[in-house]
Amino acid sequence: MTDNPFGDVQPGVFPTILTETHADESTQPFWDAAKQNRLVAPRCTNCGTFRLPPEAICFECQHREVEWVELPGTGTIFSRIIVRHPLHPGLAPVVPYVVGVVELDGTQGAGARMLVNIIDCDPEAIAIGDRVQIAFEHVNEEMSVPRFRPTERQG
Repeated sequence: MTDNPFGDVQPGVFPTILTETHADESTQPFWDAAKQNRLVAPRCTNCGTFRLPPEAICFECQHREVEWVELPGTGTIFSRIIVRHPLHPGLAPVVPYVVGVVELDGTQGAGARMLVNIIDCDPEAIAIGDRVQIAFEHVNEEMSVPRFRPTERQG
């Protein structure tokens, strides 16, 4: 047992602080799929725009209806930063870690993107354009958190 307020932390992995999703009807399908190791996203039934994070109204056509589409769980790093300074003393063992914006495969146009922790990597070796795949952290029976890891060893 640790006296760290964030529990047992791992280098490069930002700890999951929440244990409940606090989901509503527009986000619950995402969290339900995550518990099953599946990545899904809502797609507007009118114009086909993916809405991540899920929104009640399409930002392209103002349509409300969506269909939930399963995505392959892979993507490309669109942007990334290396966090080197802990935001709290309990996070000192975690740094450095990578936060990235991942452009998801299976979405149209510029693609839907997610802001995620990129794990199991050398932070210095991660670059824009690198390929990644999803890895779910099962926090408890009610919540699983998506993270991404490189598809090929970096560094």
